[in-house]
Amino acid sequence: MIIFDLSCKQDHPFEGWFQSQTSYESQIAGGLVSCPQCGSTEIRRVPSVVHMSKQTNQTDLAIAPERAANMPSTNTAADLLATYENLLSKIVSNSEDVGKDFAEEARKIHYLEAPSRSILGEASEEDYESLREEGIEVMRLPFIKKSIN
Repeated sequence: MIIFDLSCKQDHPFEGWFQSQTSYESQIAGGLVSCPQCGSTEIRRVPSVVHMSKQTNQTDLAIAPERAANMPSTNTAADLLATYENLLSKIVSNSEDVGKDFAEEARKIHYLEAPSRSILGEASEEDYESLREEGIEVMRLPFIKKSIN
């Protein structure tokens, strides 16, 4: 079972539950999915809340792509760095650190065997790629080390 976040032409958000990616695509193409609020069959998939991850040898985090697009614009490298550090701080403070159990916990969340929540933790490159192949949306964002002048 796959759960996708969907939206209609009028940006009404809702979830769709499908047996597979193929099932989703055929139902959308056939006009079988409609918005529960307005009935529109012009449906698109929208980015889901993304599980947070950190690679074993690097400290990385993830963020939902729609949130990154809404970040404030800045003009200087120092402003960008400060904004990025603020974002990372918010991600960490609003996520549960599951450590080395990241891949296992991300799967449990994805397959509805554990409560939905933002998590961060350690995952090997192999685990990261395996999660992505299963359709579990994870992303990595690097922590930036400040240079001492």
